[in-house]
Amino acid sequence: MKDEIDSEVTSLGDSVKEEFLTPSEQAKALPHNSGVYLMFDKNNKIIYVGKAKDLRKRVTSYFLANRDAKTTALVRKIKKIEHIITGNEYEALVLENTLIKKYNPHYNIDLKDGKSYPVIRVTKEDFPKVYKTRRIIKDGSSYYGPFPGVGSLQIYLDLIEKMYPLRKCATPLKKRKTPCLYYHIGRCKAPCCDKISKEEYNRYISEVKKLLSGDNERLIKQTEKEMLSFSKELNFEKAAEKRDLLNALLTISSNQQAMDFDQEKRDYAAIEMRGPLYTISIMQMRDGSLMGRALYRGTTLGDETDSLLAFLIRYYSDGFKLPNQLYVSHDINKEHISKFFKDELNVELNVDIPYDGKHYRILRMASENASRDVEKRLKNKDNSRALEELQQVLDLPELPTLIEGFDIAQLSGKYTVASLISFRNGNPDRTNYRRFNIKSLEGKIDDFEAMREATARRYSRVLNDNLERPSLILIDGGKGQVNAVYEVLEDLGLSEIPVIGLAKRFEEIVFSDDREPLQLEEDSLALQTLIAVRDECHRFATTANQNLRSKEVAFKLLEDIKGIGKDRSKRLMKTFGSVDQLLEQSEEDIAKEANIPLSVAKRLKEKLSL
Repeated sequence: MKDEIDSEVTSLGDSVKEEFLTPSEQAKALPHNSGVYLMFDKNNKIIYVGKAKDLRKRVTSYFLANRDAKTTALVRKIKKIEHIITGNEYEALVLENTLIKKYNPHYNIDLKDGKSYPVIRVTKEDFPKVYKTRRIIKDGSSYYGPFPGVGSLQIYLDLIEKMYPLRKCATPLKKRKTPCLYYHIGRCKAPCCDKISKEEYNRYISEVKKLLSGDNERLIKQTEKEMLSFSKELNFEKAAEKRDLLNALLTISSNQQAMDFDQEKRDYAAIEMRGPLYTISIMQMRDGSLMGRALYRGTTLGDETDSLLAFLIRYYSDGFKLPNQLYVSHDINKEHISKFFKDELNVELNVDIPYDGKHYRILRMASENASRDVEKRLKNKDNSRALEELQQVLDLPELPTLIEGFDIAQLSGKYTVASLISFRNGNPDRTNYRRFNIKSLEGKIDDFEAMREATARRYSRVLNDNLERPSLILIDGGKGQVNAVYEVLEDLGLSEIPVIGLAKRFEEIVFSDDREPLQLEEDSLALQTLIAVRDECHRFATTANQNLRSKEVAFKLLEDIKGIGKDRSKRLMKTFGSVDQLLEQSEEDIAKEANIPLSVAKRLKEKLSL
């Protein structure tokens, strides 16, 4: 299949014909088959490649009236659409990856990161070298990392330099008649002059690989023993050398966070998106230690799930850094990526989304890193033009430097949550995000009443605590939700705060007064700002809703442990708040604080730590 794909891809650019249909009409003419679609601009350049289970359904969705700002930006540039039919959705995924690597379209997710993270390379030779590099060469060498900071990598290299007399000369090894200076100062065993056998040299390399994989407990004990031995012999110079080595080893151990003694090769991948911006955080666990962390940044027109899957396929396709277990932040197609690993890379891969326990905590750490990074990028944007346009089109009394947005999330009347998010100077201000668990509905589905409760609680506090008042309130919804909020503000004497709604269907702006709904041009900076606020509201509300659902999962998890029923699980959650907090307590503290037997507390800790 690979050869067929390469042949088809090669001829694709030459087979482009003049099209007389509009892009929207071309989309409607596509078949209901799985396959890959290619979008061209006016210069006949491929600007986006996508896959689809149903080509017509997927591609026509780009031309719907309620598309978001980032899709609108793409649609304006499309001149022509071509497609390649595949046998199934998995073949479409593989072909999509091949085409993206070949053409590198502007609007597809890519592997560019904020910086090129260095790795440590152990070469594949009879007498291997160990050194820092930013380039991966597929020649059988072993790579360790990536290291987010050169400082942590240098600690490893310095330690290896002091502990192991490995060669420093150029690759490949050349035979010499006399050894170099490194041999005479004890820093190299001179394999170039046959001063060391291949077997003995590779024992050093085996030790180095263990060190780089996090297996340094034995080295710590051995170095400490040697330090004490030299000290007893009054050889203080050697004892000081071993002390310095020991300190370096301990520094490395403290940097290898999240030790859990699990020998699996595990990766944790989390994506965070704000509009077209994305950041993906990858965390690598090897032999129980967190060995590598990296952030990959860019822009894409896909959603979180499709973008993460496309990224992972490209990230692992070089055959390096392969885990056996992959934990992800979004519900990607697990079967497809597992099949890709097996067919293309000959590796068995398990993919999962953890909702609790140690894997959830590490993945949450990855998500937090990605979230902070993408929001930092947002804050660097200058939104003054967008805010000025917003003030003008909405006829606001002042520049909307502080916008507060609200959205409601619920699941069949359960876990109803309202989100409050804050945008300052056009960028997210996370310190002022709030969540409200809606208490007044008692299982009913009533977004109007939920919105009333959330805004009443928020702006009562604004009044009582004399907090800063927003320049604009944005509601994710239509006229009904806007009127409900305006009534609350009137009752509180805050009716001077402008309130608008953004209805998703046509991206219409609705007002609290008798003005007609306003529909801005798709490329309007003002509209893009409102969409960014609305989408962030929705994301934050949905996350809160999922957290409540995960709490219910936590109750079930506790109740499955022998000796813990409904009453004890409620008591534990009320006392400690979450499973994460429970795990941070000692068995004795759990037994004492939650008033349960110590034997049950021990069983609890044992089960939750699995």
